[in-house]
Amino acid sequence: MDRSGLIAHIRRQFRLDWGGIHGARHWARVRHHGLRVGTMRGADLLVVELFAFLHDSCRQNDMIDPRHGDRAAEFARSLNGRFFDLDGRQVDSLCTAIRGHSDGRVHEDVTIQTCWDADRLDLGRVGIVPRAEFLSVEAATLIQEAAAWTTAG
Repeated sequence: MDRSGLIAHIRRQFRLDWGGIHGARHWARVRHHGLRVGTMRGADLLVVELFAFLHDSCRQNDMIDPRHGDRAAEFARSLNGRFFDLDGRQVDSLCTAIRGHSDGRVHEDVTIQTCWDADRLDLGRVGIVPRAEFLSVEAATLIQEAAAWTTAG
């Protein structure tokens, strides 16, 4: 994966505040949580990491933007083969995770749920404590730790 090229490309088209609630610091925390939970659960860590960078990359505002997941999934699909190389199953998992990350659901697929867990574990940045029933068992054990880490910086 060309991580630095990918992030530079995302930054060039990103419409929001790079340091804002849906910006790079959020993505870094989602990456941290995702790799931690994903390692415990046996998720596809490349998909989890790409989700962290891409899931909010096509937001048009920080408030209600119901199509941002769809736009970001199409953006992610367009980058495959350029900044990263995923097979068809991985691309489908990544796009499903991106499309559904703000719908408040759970998923039986370990990788997709890990992506959603990672994003939900960073809800503390907007004053929301994640609810265990929307997290995997492994992620639910990290709620308090994630909240402390999120508010620390």
